[in-house]
Amino acid sequence: MYRWLIALLIVLFFGLQYRLWFGENSVRDIWDLDAKIELQKTINKELSQRNSELEAEVQDLKKGYAALEERARSELGMIRKGETFFQLVEPVDEN
Repeated sequence: MYRWLIALLIVLFFGLQYRLWFGENSVRDIWDLDAKIELQKTINKELSQRNSELEAEVQDLKKGYAALEERARSELGMIRKGETFFQLVEPVDEN
């Protein structure tokens, strides 16, 4: 009688161990999810920083004319009234 009980307990123990390590929602699945969570936290942190920078730029463009003027000068090549535009051209080497 005790042999059957011990055998049953051993089979039950190994069955539970199998489910713990290889079954659905196993320890390995939890480790994988933890790794994915850490990766997502890193991505979220980078995106949050980027959003903060963009928000600061939007606020600067709404309230300050210095950033707007800088953009007009660098991206559109605009100049102020009364300024003189100089363009330096390097000579073409004909060799």
